[in-house]
Amino acid sequence: MATIKPMQPTRRSLTVILLAALSAAGQSVPRTAPDFAVHMADGSTTQLAAMRGKPVVIAFLNTGCSHCQHFAGQLAAYQKEYAARGLKVLAVVFDTGAKQGLAAFRDKYVQGYPVGYSDEATVMGWLKQPLEQGYFVPIVAFIDKRGRILSQHLGDDILFQDPDANMRKKIETILK
Repeated sequence: MATIKPMQPTRRSLTVILLAALSAAGQSVPRTAPDFAVHMADGSTTQLAAMRGKPVVIAFLNTGCSHCQHFAGQLAAYQKEYAARGLKVLAVVFDTGAKQGLAAFRDKYVQGYPVGYSDEATVMGWLKQPLEQGYFVPIVAFIDKRGRILSQHLGDDILFQDPDANMRKKIETILK
């Protein structure tokens, strides 16, 4: 009877498995950021493409989420601190009451950067996040000056375990 030895994973095979898993999750990065229309409270539309050439932090939030409300305040600090280096922060609320709750959310939690609304299907499509997989908010994506999404992070991501330090590291990366 022949003895079958289990295969030992190599670095290459682990890399292939990891890349396949990321691709299957739809979050392969870096990738070109598709344009995204953000509807503003005043009826205008802000296009993400208009920010091409600038590093962008785009946050997807829910109006009734306490974590999102707190994160909106943190985003104001990053916009203020890094604006001189070209950083643009943009927020999008996308829960079912986003359009109606946008002005109140903006007035209470957002300072110094634009916030608008969209819908869940559009946001998840832009993120390449299948709706059936579920998600946690806030969600944040980091876009470099060349218009590439370098990383994106759902609310249960390790980025949010130490959000201030991790956000600053990611911002420094897209500013380069």
